[in-house]
Amino acid sequence: MTAEDSLNNAEHLLARLEAARVRLDETQDPDQAIEILQELAELAKEVEAELQRAKRAAETEAATPPDAAAG
Repeated sequence: MTAEDSLNNAEHLLARLEAARVRLDETQDPDQAIEILQELAELAKEVEAELQRAKRAAETEAATPPDAAAG
């Protein structure tokens, strides 16, 4: 997976995180709010993991000579 792939995945997760946040703002049900907060926590962990993957991939890509990547 490339750094760009990981960043795209992170952007998708951030969109899901924002949608969950909107749902949280709109709910009046305490049980649903707790579920949404748990979802937000999970999504935040996934975003962090994707960003770490992107960082590692970018470091690997930067350390790979251009002709090694083509071959």
